[in-house]
Amino acid sequence: MSEAVPSMKSPTFGHGVVVKGAWHPDYAEVLTPEAMEFVAKLARTFGERRLALLERRKAVQESWRKGERPHFLAETRSIREGSWTVAPLPADLQDRRVEITGPVDRKMIINALNSGANVFMADFEDANSPTWDNVVRGQLNLRDAVRKSISFTAEGGKHYALNPKTAVLFVRPRGWHLPERHVEIDGKPISGSLFDFGLFFFHNAREQLARGTGPYFYLPKMQSHLEARLWNDVFHLAQSELDIPRGTIKATVLIETLPAAFEMDEILYELREHSAGLNCGRWDYIFSFIKTLQSDTSVVLPDRGQVTMDKAFLNAYSQLLIQTCHRRNVHAMGGMAAFIPIKGDAAANEAVLDKVRVDKLREVKNGHDGTWVAHPGLVPVARAIFDEHMKGPNQLSNKREDVRIGEAELLKVPSGTRTEEGLRHNLRVGIQYTAAWLGGLGCVPLYNLMEDAATAEISRAQVWQWLHHGASLDDGRKVTAELFRTLLAEEMAHLEKEGAKERYGAAHLERARALFERLSTASTFEDFLTLPAYEALDSTS
Repeated sequence: MSEAVPSMKSPTFGHGVVVKGAWHPDYAEVLTPEAMEFVAKLARTFGERRLALLERRKAVQESWRKGERPHFLAETRSIREGSWTVAPLPADLQDRRVEITGPVDRKMIINALNSGANVFMADFEDANSPTWDNVVRGQLNLRDAVRKSISFTAEGGKHYALNPKTAVLFVRPRGWHLPERHVEIDGKPISGSLFDFGLFFFHNAREQLARGTGPYFYLPKMQSHLEARLWNDVFHLAQSELDIPRGTIKATVLIETLPAAFEMDEILYELREHSAGLNCGRWDYIFSFIKTLQSDTSVVLPDRGQVTMDKAFLNAYSQLLIQTCHRRNVHAMGGMAAFIPIKGDAAANEAVLDKVRVDKLREVKNGHDGTWVAHPGLVPVARAIFDEHMKGPNQLSNKREDVRIGEAELLKVPSGTRTEEGLRHNLRVGIQYTAAWLGGLGCVPLYNLMEDAATAEISRAQVWQWLHHGASLDDGRKVTAELFRTLLAEEMAHLEKEGAKERYGAAHLERARALFERLSTASTFEDFLTLPAYEALDSTS
């Protein structure tokens, strides 16, 4: 398929619905008048409420800046202490022991669905650079995947098609904070969440039900149960509009913000007709921990590599997530192993696989019902661990009544050291990932890890935090703007020697450096890297 043609004018849709992105004739297969009318109705019904909730986030963040701390809500205590459970799950969601994540790229969708994992989460969020073509072709690709007609032939002639048995499909729309800049409803950009969800649901929900599965989603980056209530209301309207039974949609919420960890019961309660559990979105959760507590000089994390799931606030929230989910009779999913197999170095590859095994063993022994990997080569590694230690389809009967997690545990900072190498690593990863993102790639293998927007956010947030608080490295030096710029120049020279200009494009690399430097040295913390990066992306795509 060729990309959109900027000079080709998009067709006219209903009153107030404007497609500003370039047009390709293929787009008409998913951007139909009926589908656009459907997403416009979602936008008109819920758009103002979404914006009000984003304003609420700012007000809550301001209270934290003044010294308040995230806490369990007094007004929802009866929900936390109640004995309610969520609605039963369909048969194809009973066993989710290995899930793979990836972008909505055609070849990667096929590989992920064929990977042997139980579930594939097709990602419009962290693993997708939201160029207009990526977004619309992602919908085309998923439409074909749902109908089992998707195929792909590479330039070298290798052909890709689906196996007879594939993973169950979940779709992750973008978070509430992200707009879709290429579609306006009544003069305002539509929510990326409503656009991604609405288009997919409109074209595929009935087809999925006819094929014995259903419309399943992952919901990212929520900060409160009020945002879950908004999703629940979106589901009700969507089902009603297409005359699909209430409760058909199932959604797993990623607990990947610190505030959401204090409202896990409430989030499940709001979605109790549609819930398919919670997931430990570990990478964004580390980023959110830094962002939420950004003004606290006592909260300065050690090197990223030392902030592991067996320590401090990460261990606390994963244990509480399992207890909360199992009490409500729904799945508690583990986090993503970002490692990828290493070719040509057996010893190094085995060391990586051992790290994955240790991580998955901890998860299954803690009581998780399944886990995530980012590469097909790690599906059998994770599966072997869960098959050995989880004999049934899940561990819902393991209620983890021994867990005692309070507010202090959820806020406990891990100990460790800050090093020059840790700072350099953040620079290398953050700049290269941003450069790739500006070039249209949403997930990039770097230094044996699959980096996506969430891991890049950790890098730039950690640099900002160390700079903002004048953190000390293990050799006694303080992290200053002067030291940052010295290391930045050295790392840029190093990246150029490694061929980064050729890999990502000189213009993208320079834009990434400038953006990373601006966000790292700013006096205030930018909420999301992807918001200013989207503006830069839009100007070049």
